[in-house]
This record gives sequence, C-alpha cells and structure tokens, in this order.
Amino acid sequence: MSLNTIADEIGSMAKDEAKKVKSAAKKEAKGIHKEAKGQVDDYHADVMARTERSSQQLAVETVAAARQANQQRLLVARREELDATWEQVLEAVSSAKFKGRSDMLKALVSEAREVGIEGMSLRPVSKDRKALEQSAKSIDFGDDIDGIGGFVLESKDGSVVIDYRFEGRLRTAWETSLGDVSTILFGE
Repeated sequence: MSLNTIADEIGSMAKDEAKKVKSAAKKEAKGIHKEAKGQVDDYHADVMARTERSSQQLAVETVAAARQANQQRLLVARREELDATWEQVLEAVSSAKFKGRSDMLKALVSEAREVGIEGMSLRPVSKDRKALEQSAKSIDFGDDIDGIGGFVLESKDGSVVIDYRFEGRLRTAWETSLGDVSTILFGE
C-alpha cells in the first residue's frame, strides 16, 4: 500500500466519521431544539394561564372597587340630602311665622301643667316669650334661653330642668320617622 492509498483511506474514514458526527450532532441539535421548544411552550402556557388568572382577578377587584366607590358616593349623597332636609325642617320650625307655632306652644304648656309646675319657673325661647306669657299667665317666668322655640321648666334651685324646646322634640320626631323620610326622598 502506498502512502497515497493510506492517506486516501484515512481521509475517507475521516469523512465518514465526520458525516456520522455531523449527523449525530444534527440529530442531537434537533432533539435539544424540540425539548427547548417544548419547555418554551410549557413556560408560555404557564405564563399565559397566570396572566389570565391575574387579569380576571384584577377585573373582579376593579369591578368590586368601582361598586364600593359608587355605593360610598351614593351614601354620601343621601347623607347630604338628609342633612339638607333636616336643615330645611329646622329652618321652617324655627321661623316665628311657622304655621301652628302657637298651637304647639299651647300643647307644650298643657303637657307641662300635667307634669306639675309648682315651684318651677318657665324659661322661654325669646321669640316665644310673648305667646307663652299669654297662654301661661299663672306660671312664673324666668330668663330667656337659646333655642328655635319652646321653653324649659326649671326648679328654683336649678337641680331639675324639663326641656320643652322644639329642638329636642323635633330631633326625636326626626329619628323616629327617618325611615319614612328616606322612603319619601329615595323611594326605598
């Protein structure tokens, strides 16, 4: 055998071996690529599933937050409307020209007489003094008091005070009828 033949044979064997290595490398590369693509697809599917869950959760939370904010705004608006209504009622009742004012004062004096006013003085709200002096002539009068209307009865030593002012009566009536007022204002 000559050197050329040996060299050709070695070259041929090397080419065959290189083809085998190249073929095995391509096969392994395809396997690695397929495995990597599978991992990427799995990762992508996992990320998309988590993103979808997060998106749905965020949508639920956003809707809930919006509902809560709307409910809060509605409650604040209703509170403001009720407060405005209360102020209108106070303003109407505190007017000296309020229709039925003298009848209310007479009814309060009558109620006070039933409780017993012996030894007590009647302290009127200043705007009602004249009307009270006319309807309660036999009662001792004291100094004026603050209020939107009515009077208090006070013992001589000041230890007992019975309140017949409009504010207290009106507050009690308001609290008692607040459900009805809400129904009238808001239809509920």
